[in-house]
Amino acid sequence: MENRDMVANTNNTTPLLDAGDHEDAGDHKEGWWNKVLDLEEAKNQVLFSLPMILTNVFFYMIPLISVMFAGHLGELQLAGATLANSWATVTGFAFMVGSSGALETLCGQGFGAKLYRMLGIYLQASCIISFLSSIAVSVVWFYTEPILILVHQDPQISKYAALYMKFLIPGLFAYGFLHNILRFLQTQSVVMPLVYFSVIPVVLHVGITYSLVHWTSLGYVGAPLAASISIWISMLMLATYVLCAKKFEVTWEGFSLESFHYVLSNLKLALPSAAMVCLEYWAFEILVFMAGVMPNAEQNTSLIAICVNTEAIAYMITYGLSAAASTRVSNELGAGNPEKAKNAMAVTLKLSILLALVVVLALAFGHNLWAGSFSNSSVIIKLFASMTPLLAVSIIADSVQGVLSGVARGCGWQHLAVYVNLGTFYLVGMTIASVLAFKLKLYAKGLWIGLICGLSCQTALLLVVTLRTKWTRLDLPRNADAVLA
Repeated sequence: MENRDMVANTNNTTPLLDAGDHEDAGDHKEGWWNKVLDLEEAKNQVLFSLPMILTNVFFYMIPLISVMFAGHLGELQLAGATLANSWATVTGFAFMVGSSGALETLCGQGFGAKLYRMLGIYLQASCIISFLSSIAVSVVWFYTEPILILVHQDPQISKYAALYMKFLIPGLFAYGFLHNILRFLQTQSVVMPLVYFSVIPVVLHVGITYSLVHWTSLGYVGAPLAASISIWISMLMLATYVLCAKKFEVTWEGFSLESFHYVLSNLKLALPSAAMVCLEYWAFEILVFMAGVMPNAEQNTSLIAICVNTEAIAYMITYGLSAAASTRVSNELGAGNPEKAKNAMAVTLKLSILLALVVVLALAFGHNLWAGSFSNSSVIIKLFASMTPLLAVSIIADSVQGVLSGVARGCGWQHLAVYVNLGTFYLVGMTIASVLAFKLKLYAKGLWIGLICGLSCQTALLLVVTLRTKWTRLDLPRNADAVLA
């Protein structure tokens, strides 16, 4: 690979953007490692990724901590809370995360093309979409119990899950706004402040959840109510930062009715972006529902749900690199530098594999401790240990495809990724999972082997799309008001 060293920008707000080529003959003689990995590009991406990793993990931990508190109240409460968390992800959270991916394309390429004013307009348009979507999703959440029973979930578990969902509804609206603001900041390479604005709500959330669950009469429902409160705290902190910080004067010029004119154009990217994410999330969460119709439903549901949450946490860690890939690729394409975008992608892929191996190593040594944070049951902890080798394989595959998905969002290829995810997860993954789990009676292991097959096919096809598709900039608006010198 051609060595393209990038010099980091000293401006903390845009560490990945204003890097220029500063090659000399000596750079090619720095040793074998620099030939394998562009060290300056890697350094820039690591400095960008670490804050994003921490931010995503902390925000993901808010609903997960609530599940942990509820789970320690009993096995039925654990099954109900994990099922509710899966249902919330399937029907709401995944859509909010996915639809915000439109901003990775629009704001990322807009920032690279110096269309600064449009970033605030795109943000507002995306928030309008999130708000309307939250209203529709909250209706579905309100009728969780009959829907779960309709898909043959255990009635008692469904009752507890439905109760959990009703108190999570307020948090749904804040969750959509939160991820839109995250994308708005990410595409400008403003990442270090996000760490502070994510760790504070998590610390507060532990205290809020403990208080509501153990010090009030709310008990079980105190867990989802605490999650809603903490998500709102997170969103309001980020929104206040954007409104008050002077560094956003050129990208945020205040609320404008003009944003309504960009709702439809935003929606054209938001819907395939949401579908792209949802199809993948749904494949994971469908495993939880499939476990619910197996013999010993409570045990299998809890086991698969813990595996899904473990995979999600691992993905949140590597998602920092996915965000780096999306930001670097979109910024460089916006600036008209497709070769730099491709070089950034290659570096991110290598880093993602290294990071995935670190996560797998930690899981190998700490799987009992991790499973014990969800349940006190020695049976579930033992079963989770037997799933660890399979989790290791899926985590590595998921890490690589996460970077390729980030590239797809940065380039605006969401529509292509939708077809890839649909075919690999459902035609391949779910088919194999069903046969292994129910026909061959491998149960939880069969489900996860099927998922691995789907993930492997998804990774391979996304790589083909990435290598075969032309890297070009979107046709963004270039009116005089949008362009700033």
